[in-house]
Amino acid sequence: MTTNIEAAGIVYDVRPVDPGAHVFEVTCRIAQPDAGGQEFSLPAWIPGSYMIRDYARHVMTISAECDGEEVPLRKLDKSTWHAAECEGPLLIRAKIYAYDISVRGAYLDFDHGFFNGVCLFFLIHGKEHERCVVHLAPPEDKCAADWAVATGMDRLTGNRDDFGAFAAMGYDELIDHPVLMGNLDSVRFELAGAEHQVALVGRHDADMDRLRQDVQLACSAHVDMFGGELPLDRYVFLVTVVNSGYGGLEHWNSSALICGRDDLPVKGQAGVSNRYRKFLGLVSHEYFHLWNVKRIRPAEFAPYPLDREAYTRQLWVFEGITSYYDDLGLLRAGLVDADSYLDLLGRSLTAVYRAAGRRRQTLEESSFDAWIKFYKQDENSPNAIVSYYRKGAMVALALDLELRMRSEGTCTLDEVMRVLWENYGAKGIHGLPEDGFELLAEEVSGLHLGEFFKQSLRTTVDPPVGILLAQFGVRLNMRAAESEADRGGKCGRREERPRPWLGLRTRNVGAAVRIAHVLHDSAAARAGLSANDELVALNEIRVTPANWNDLVDRLVIGTTATLSVFRRDELRHFDIEVAMPPRDTCYLTLETDIEPDVAERRQAWLGV
Repeated sequence: MTTNIEAAGIVYDVRPVDPGAHVFEVTCRIAQPDAGGQEFSLPAWIPGSYMIRDYARHVMTISAECDGEEVPLRKLDKSTWHAAECEGPLLIRAKIYAYDISVRGAYLDFDHGFFNGVCLFFLIHGKEHERCVVHLAPPEDKCAADWAVATGMDRLTGNRDDFGAFAAMGYDELIDHPVLMGNLDSVRFELAGAEHQVALVGRHDADMDRLRQDVQLACSAHVDMFGGELPLDRYVFLVTVVNSGYGGLEHWNSSALICGRDDLPVKGQAGVSNRYRKFLGLVSHEYFHLWNVKRIRPAEFAPYPLDREAYTRQLWVFEGITSYYDDLGLLRAGLVDADSYLDLLGRSLTAVYRAAGRRRQTLEESSFDAWIKFYKQDENSPNAIVSYYRKGAMVALALDLELRMRSEGTCTLDEVMRVLWENYGAKGIHGLPEDGFELLAEEVSGLHLGEFFKQSLRTTVDPPVGILLAQFGVRLNMRAAESEADRGGKCGRREERPRPWLGLRTRNVGAAVRIAHVLHDSAAARAGLSANDELVALNEIRVTPANWNDLVDRLVIGTTATLSVFRRDELRHFDIEVAMPPRDTCYLTLETDIEPDVAERRQAWLGV
């Protein structure tokens, strides 16, 4: 497969020159640089992850030349350079450090390489829309003899999985196609006329046939919801397998995922384990994004201002609604049953109910302040913020049930999303205005939803999820947490003897137990305990990671305990009230004795 490579005005060469030191070498050839001197830069952030990351900080060396002669470079700000005048072509060469094993950065060692375009590809100012060609080469080390490449970029040369030349029509497209390289294990399937690839790198013993089958089912549920067609001809899941990890980032026709090897299915495994269920939910979430945020996007992201923050109050639409559909998609695909889905839904709701910050930050504020709060969480975050993922999913659930109830089943959130796609995605119209979703939901449903959106988005009042669920034969139950590891979703088993509550959360640091969070208006807060205090003893018994939960369990509610801590290097003692735990843990159950109309509504929503 070949094309006219020379037609590109900008050509990048990427070489993994020093895997041991985690260094890529990138050269960028500009055929016709700006006559007054060429400016170029690296982005400050990556679309889909709303925090300034300053990718230019990883540039180790940089130089420029023209016809073999050095071209002086002058740095203008933290991420922008100016190359002196030259007639061209201008060649920029840089070595870039890559040791971020996450979905947001770049990584290279002797086992594999991965990069997002924002990490390696310079934005050539004034030429943002010019066609680009990328040459990808393997490391010269013998370890890379069997390396292959997986990416969503359009291939120009070489066979499938080969290194070679690739193309993109402009910079925005260029940086929306991450690259995974190494000894890849891949499975493929066709869906709605498009080839799908799941490419794994890292040690694993996954049942690849099972993985292909289940990922196809998860994707099919979303394709069916959006009308049975796909706006692309291929899609790639780029999966980095590690000992323990979790994360995903959506792209135009691919997604970058990171998972633990125990999250993947093994041969002979029956059913869907909790860890595999979590991985399939991640797959479902990122795939749904190919409609919701990659093609339907906020007006504030059209185009992305990659040198600064892009503020929007709509992240709940794009992440919250997607978070509602990721697990619902698994139910629709038959990968989980109704009980398992309600377990997932209960966990999601628990995360909101436990967040004291939901009483201080509205959902719109959470979206707007993602840059400085959600992505920069600290010891006080549970008291100060609410997640636009979790509460956004709660609002999406409430909206779906509200639409189904008030329209008597003639309108659902599915229908709103399909019209949203038709109006803002399928037609190539990017840029959903700030009130666009609310107006569209009213237009599609014919209902007045102003009060619903006002309360859900612009106040700190919880949506009436329990009342709505009851209209669908689902009971929302609240109980106390049974341990720090209890995430909700399941029915409690120790209602007779609730776990004593101190109002703090801990984390293990080696052999030490430290306070991670002191919760607002709790016994720990009133006693004067602080985050990062190292727990030494509880009632004069030494605290260790192994015995902390047992020591708390033995306390008697209504009494006072003495907690000894190191604050920095000072030993301190605090008297703390042992309190009743809050009933902030949610689990959902199916009602058995329900009216026919309720049963019909539940059948339409959950299939049971």
